[in-house]
Amino acid sequence: MRILVTGGAGFIGSRYVRALLAGELSDEPDGERSAADATVTVVDKLTYAGNTANLPIGDPRLTFVKGDVCDVALLRELLPGHDAVVHFAAESHVDRSLVSAGDFAVSNVLGTQSVLDCCVLAGIERVVHVSTDEVHGSIAAGSWTEDAPIAPRSPYAAAKAGGDLFARAYHITHGLPVMVTRCSNNYGPYQFPEKVIPLFITNLLSGDPVPLFGDGLHSREWLHVDDHCRAVHRVLERGTPGEVYNIGGGTELTNRELTERLVELCGAGPASIRHVADRKGHDRRYSLDDAKIRTLLGYRPRVDFDAGLADTVRWYRDNEAWWRPRRAELRRFPRGW
Repeated sequence: MRILVTGGAGFIGSRYVRALLAGELSDEPDGERSAADATVTVVDKLTYAGNTANLPIGDPRLTFVKGDVCDVALLRELLPGHDAVVHFAAESHVDRSLVSAGDFAVSNVLGTQSVLDCCVLAGIERVVHVSTDEVHGSIAAGSWTEDAPIAPRSPYAAAKAGGDLFARAYHITHGLPVMVTRCSNNYGPYQFPEKVIPLFITNLLSGDPVPLFGDGLHSREWLHVDDHCRAVHRVLERGTPGEVYNIGGGTELTNRELTERLVELCGAGPASIRHVADRKGHDRRYSLDDAKIRTLLGYRPRVDFDAGLADTVRWYRDNEAWWRPRRAELRRFPRGW
């Protein structure tokens, strides 16, 4: 099986590639196409969050191509001969979308449209468009199902919603066998330290305070990147074209609760927490109902949150050489955290 992965040098995409090549994504090795003979082509623009150090460069089954998903000529050259596409490439940081919304519209909407268009032309058999729970906006109680209204509240979420709608349109109009996944907040090793968990870990390990938005009661559901990648691959292998699949993590915490756990795991104290003004349009709560993927595709998350968070802290503690240069890059970008 030949799979093209966009954004495959980023946090989630690179984990998917490493796990796929290592044969770690299948629960049923004898019956799945994620066998050791899978080959992968990664297309990544290598913006600040993409890094070839995240990939097993040198594996003969991996081909890396530096390129932009908006480059239609490149995609039309690369796609023929591939069986499937997993589309991770996206601008993904809400804080930056507040001041650079145009970049998000280009990458997440036009980039997705370019990928879908070229998949149609190449006759790709299976496509997964990786999206986010944030397209639904905030929910006060209960959980969003796949057919809940799309009501984004940030430029990032609006751009991702635009990509989702293009995926739906290309399935209906062109018959493209595309499926959409929407996940809750991811965490794990190799995550660029602009997101809350790696930012707070690296701050605390550096002896710096951590900034907590508002009252700290904004609530998120957490999903380990390993479980997310397993779910994405399950959708690629077994999902029904045209369908949306929620991927939840099952652990919901307020930002204050998460911060307190990170402070404890990093050996810091309550004085490390600094309350800062809230972010514009900050969604109060996200929550996904993932009964569909559990019932129809047999997916279950495996990573216990407490164990996964402790392992993540341990990874950053042991890999300062990886995150220290990337942390320095944050000075280039405005952010709320």
